[in-house]
Amino acid sequence: MSTTIKLGGVPEHFNLPIHLAKENGSFEKRGIDLQWTTFKGGTGQMTKALREKEVDACILLTEGIITDILRGNPSKLVSIYVKTPLCWGIHTGANNTLNSYEDIFKKTYGISRFGSGSHLMAIVDANSKGHALQEDQFNVIKNLDGALQSLSALESDVFYWEKYTTKPYVDSGQLRRIGEYLTPWPCFVIAATDDILEREPENIIRMLRVIHDSCDRFMLDESSIPLVSQRYEQKLKDVERWYHSTEWAIHGWIPNKMLNNVIYNLKVADIVEESVQIPELVWKR
Repeated sequence: MSTTIKLGGVPEHFNLPIHLAKENGSFEKRGIDLQWTTFKGGTGQMTKALREKEVDACILLTEGIITDILRGNPSKLVSIYVKTPLCWGIHTGANNTLNSYEDIFKKTYGISRFGSGSHLMAIVDANSKGHALQEDQFNVIKNLDGALQSLSALESDVFYWEKYTTKPYVDSGQLRRIGEYLTPWPCFVIAATDDILEREPENIIRMLRVIHDSCDRFMLDESSIPLVSQRYEQKLKDVERWYHSTEWAIHGWIPNKMLNNVIYNLKVADIVEESVQIPELVWKR
């Protein structure tokens, strides 16, 4: 008898190893009925879903879920998912007069949600350059589709999103990329609710083993490149560059140094208070 685990993530190429494992029956062989939910709204939408127990686990941006756990989300990190940093493209609309990355810090930022990656990384990036963004500079646009509309209508000037996901829109001329920013930590982690960790710890471990095994195979099989290109409608050369610069985790270890680095940056950027009490962030198996 299979145990149902509800897992969520964004509709992006990073999550293809999980879809492939689901398609080839790897989860079923481990006794897991994996039910996938796509969240176009990104990390902010997923942290809300974890809080409200709409899902059992999610693949989220590292800084976003850590922030939300510090704010009381009853969840834990269970594994790093992608070890390499995320390369955020910094975009503006095709008809916007903004041309230089150095001029973005007084502009209006489109963000998917407050607390989302597009919100947090804009603040962290600005802070690293000596600028402090104000709350009234942010315009909530929900998702990538909302960003395309908002930037086109000149309701927002700047939008941070993963650069390969947005590249087809840059190539088509809908967006202009005027800068890039690398997160100073691994970009994606897997987090699960305290509820599922208490009820189904062994099945969470089985789920992670399937994910790690699938990621390992994905990294060793370069036929993944044309598959990503086809499924996500991206140019083969772009996928090749992305594939060869991305490393997925094949075990669940989460280093304390990484956690401390994220928390330090969140405090410096005033995303969380300096005096915040640090709860248990990582699931102790």
